[in-house]
Amino acid sequence: MSTTTTSTLEAPTNTLDADYTSHPAALVKGGVCFAVRPPSLAMVLIPGIGCSLMYAAYYYIPNVEIPLVRYVAWAVYGYIQGQQMTGIWVVGRECRHGGFSTNDYLNDTMGWILHTALLTPYFSWQSSHRRHHIYANNLAKDHNYVPLQIDKYASLKGVDFEHLEDMAEDSPIYTFLRIVVQQLVGFPWYLTANITASQGSLANKNPPSKYPLGNSHFLPTSVLSRPEEWHLIIASDIGIGLMAAALWYVSTKIGSQAVMLLYAITYLWANHWIVAITYLHHTHPDVPKYEPEAWTFLKGATATIDRNLGFSGKHFMHFMHNIADFHVIHHLFSRILQYYAEEATKAIMPLLGDAYHADKQRSFWGCIWESFTECQYVVPDDPAAKPEDRAMY
Repeated sequence: MSTTTTSTLEAPTNTLDADYTSHPAALVKGGVCFAVRPPSLAMVLIPGIGCSLMYAAYYYIPNVEIPLVRYVAWAVYGYIQGQQMTGIWVVGRECRHGGFSTNDYLNDTMGWILHTALLTPYFSWQSSHRRHHIYANNLAKDHNYVPLQIDKYASLKGVDFEHLEDMAEDSPIYTFLRIVVQQLVGFPWYLTANITASQGSLANKNPPSKYPLGNSHFLPTSVLSRPEEWHLIIASDIGIGLMAAALWYVSTKIGSQAVMLLYAITYLWANHWIVAITYLHHTHPDVPKYEPEAWTFLKGATATIDRNLGFSGKHFMHFMHNIADFHVIHHLFSRILQYYAEEATKAIMPLLGDAYHADKQRSFWGCIWESFTECQYVVPDDPAAKPEDRAMY
């Protein structure tokens, strides 16, 4: 069973507002991060550490004479560098929320550079991520990991309601393969096709597009973007094009195999962590989703869950700035800097009471499996109740 405590009741809004204003200014307001507190220095150091690791791997690992040791060295490099790349992505996310600096131009410039380096279209993702925060866990409008209601899910799978649980229990190999696909290419797939988002999340309220890239973060005329954002989408695309050209140019100098080992494998590791973290934050059998009639911002924000990444979370959490462990506070106050999230979470927990969710004691991979087998669709906690009086699990 889960270690979370759950509640569909709202915490008093005025109490949360009071807590927000009572925090030290550094918790809420950004600053150029190396000028705020010593822990924030990691946000500046991580790109440097990543470049140093890449340099060391390129010059030293190929010289290891024993093949098995060389293979192990590349594997260890990929794993650790993947943590570094995830940390860089998190800094870009901080920029998107205005937490890196009090200057919006500096935020966007730094965010564009960092996310471009990881082939993430900064401004395009900024737009959809903003809507995710506005409508978190709203079944009609959220952008991330929106489950279908049971009738639609059963229709999609072509089975009766009563056979859905049996289908999940009887197909562990299929479930495993789906996990592998999500963890390998889930994030670029989302950027390309807007998977896991609700139809109501589309910016122009039109049906999903049937054209290539019509539902993507890359096309200015995509259903995700508004006309006033087109120049930003183009700026994001220019960044991705420049990074792709840089990778191609480097491959002509050091070889495509070296680029695969130094960058592509670590990119897959970063994709794995980004997807795993965000997936576990927003899926849990005991944490609700809401229909539009019942949803409020506060209900949606507190229907997220703090997690732990097991070995990686214990030994490499500073590389990723504790992003997995403290996410509820991020949805309540997104401008709070991630390296103050633990302090802010401890302050807010007494106010939230049972509305705060955390599940940090169980196996990381066990939680992934649980979400894949138990969080694919939702049903109302009280089918007889009106939509405004019920939650969906």
